[in-house]
Amino acid sequence: MNEVAELTTDLTSRLADPASTGQASTDQASLNASPRSPAEDLACAARVLRTEAEALTALADGLNGAFLQALDLITGIQGRVIVTGMGKSGHVARKIAATLASTGTPAFFVHPGEASHGDLGMIAKIDAVVALSNSGDTHELSDIIAYTRRFDIPLIGMTRKESSALAEQSDVALILPPVPEACPLGLAPTTSTTMMLALGDALAVALLERRGFSAADFREFHPGGQLGRALLKVTDVMHKGDGLPLCRLDSPLSDVIFEMTAKRLGCVGVTDEAGALVGIITDGDVRRHLAPELLAERADSIMSPRPKTIRPKALIVEALRVMNEKQITTLFVIEADRPLGIVHIHDCLRMGAA
Repeated sequence: MNEVAELTTDLTSRLADPASTGQASTDQASLNASPRSPAEDLACAARVLRTEAEALTALADGLNGAFLQALDLITGIQGRVIVTGMGKSGHVARKIAATLASTGTPAFFVHPGEASHGDLGMIAKIDAVVALSNSGDTHELSDIIAYTRRFDIPLIGMTRKESSALAEQSDVALILPPVPEACPLGLAPTTSTTMMLALGDALAVALLERRGFSAADFREFHPGGQLGRALLKVTDVMHKGDGLPLCRLDSPLSDVIFEMTAKRLGCVGVTDEAGALVGIITDGDVRRHLAPELLAERADSIMSPRPKTIRPKALIVEALRVMNEKQITTLFVIEADRPLGIVHIHDCLRMGAA
């Protein structure tokens, strides 16, 4: 019983003494830290950004045949790209996999720890693996590396050490330049992870351009959110059929005003005998020509010829740009001179094209 009492007393005294837990040194370090001025904080931030910018310049200047081999390897596989990494490299690997997948290169992330406990089965012989490790000797990657070698699965390594296990085992080694971390202690992954992320973006965009990946393809992978909405075509939002305000050249203005009021778009398109769009009448045109005899006039007497138009395959962002440049609120969508529909500036803004 005495031993228990002594142990309890000892634990209580140690918990009460900050020095025994290391808390004292932490608190003392905080007290000894000199106050920082705003200028010093800004200088620190600028130094970090310049260090990483210089690293990216060195990375770009050092691109060589290995990068081209990586592109060839990825475009040559029938399966998917599996991206992996541990720690901060793992976070970067997740983002690279997401970027590849959204730009036309099927890819997903596999955690190396989970791979060692069954997820190696997610990697097929028709796939390729991209492994990230700053040191190149991350032991958690050893099982994935061995698996790719055993089954002849292409392996691309991204590392700073050319003499590392990852670089030596890889079919293609993408070596990062030997530039310092932005962290003053040289410990926190900063510059190295920025280079990995940028190199992953470079791979994704180069593959995108090789495949001729278009804005329409991009939209197929981004149906939701502002990106997906901004990549809609004018045909996706245009008013058509009974919602299309049209009249003939010889239509009386009484009919024109009725059509304009019914369709509520502030204008009416004027077509000729062949159905081609030849003019436009806006509510402003009607106001400018107000006179007792106006309703008996023909549409062609006040219409503006050669209205601004847009092609059916144009994106709504392009339609919005044209309307802003021309300071108009509507565009007729035409094909072979015939009106298919009309898009209003509010349609574009509502879909997030701004």
